[in-house]
Amino acid sequence: MVVVRLQGVLTGAEQHLVASLPADKGRDLLKQVRTHLIETARPLMEAMIETVTEVKVVSLHHDISTKTAEEILVFTLAAIPLCREPKKR
Repeated sequence: MVVVRLQGVLTGAEQHLVASLPADKGRDLLKQVRTHLIETARPLMEAMIETVTEVKVVSLHHDISTKTAEEILVFTLAAIPLCREPKKR
């Protein structure tokens, strides 16, 4: 499993949207748009995780908080990745 936690991800426009609409509507609309973006970028993100871990991604879970401006991505892997030495730059 790979967990990615992003902080401060809301754009100014998204913050305004959440603040200007009724609480549930703004939050739900933002989550719907972000979910669409994640699904669009999913093949690229899964390929990156598979390259780094050398393990196939089985599933992706996602959530965003409009209160903390945090976004969480959880990639479930087919196996436990092996530990390896960092690549030299």
